[in-house]
Amino acid sequence: MGTIHYLLLCAVIFLPETPAFPVHLRQEPWSSVDLEKVKGYLDKFFPIFTKTQNLSIAERIKEMQKFFHLTITGKLDRETEEIMKLPRCGLPDVAEYQTFPRSPKWKKTHLTYKILSYTPDLPRRKVDDAIKRALMVWSDVTPLQFRRVYLSQADIEIRFARREHGDGSPFDGNGGTLAHAFAPGEGLGGDAHFDDDEKWSEVNRDVNLFLVAAHEFGHSLGLDHSNVQGALMYPIYSYQNPENFRLPADDRQGIQKLYGKKSSNS
Repeated sequence: MGTIHYLLLCAVIFLPETPAFPVHLRQEPWSSVDLEKVKGYLDKFFPIFTKTQNLSIAERIKEMQKFFHLTITGKLDRETEEIMKLPRCGLPDVAEYQTFPRSPKWKKTHLTYKILSYTPDLPRRKVDDAIKRALMVWSDVTPLQFRRVYLSQADIEIRFARREHGDGSPFDGNGGTLAHAFAPGEGLGGDAHFDDDEKWSEVNRDVNLFLVAAHEFGHSLGLDHSNVQGALMYPIYSYQNPENFRLPADDRQGIQKLYGKKSSNS
């Protein structure tokens, strides 16, 4: 489990101007990705810098390749392109932040949640059930307890939205970023937003709401991304049957490091 950062999830980090890609990359016959989009991807998900200067594009590509266990070349090769095209969470994967050095967590174990809006893709009762089960993924292994509220303000507020939706992190339409969430804290802290330009589903069709919600609530509770393939907190979306879902060991260890293990009396 990587270092847990206290930050707005899915915020784009605006870095000083990065040098353009070398001309020879534009001449490679295998590259189908718009290189400006590649730079945008790196700025958003791998905004890496040192205390003295920004890393080069090639160095940032290497960090991305290392995170996803790819062959480390520093070049925009085919397998790197393919990873960039996959649907995923919006939280940066690797960054060096200095503003919030402490790992965020809730200072209480009884948390409330509120569903502010729904997707038309599923009946409301299906959305309610997916959200409830996604939160139980974390309460099953920790002392955390979640209670839904309808009128009062909640610790975790959940809504579906499109494009710009008031938090400074606009969604990008169908595909790409599926959802984002905020680390524990005041105001927007803990809130989770889902891109309503996606087609949400309860089965292995389109995007499974339960799986994405469980991932995002990990961020709402203070977890960063994991580079362990198969972990729930791995940033790339992949389907697995919710009926057979068991929280992987990497995620369990991470959340229990923050909140401890569930008591046998719970």
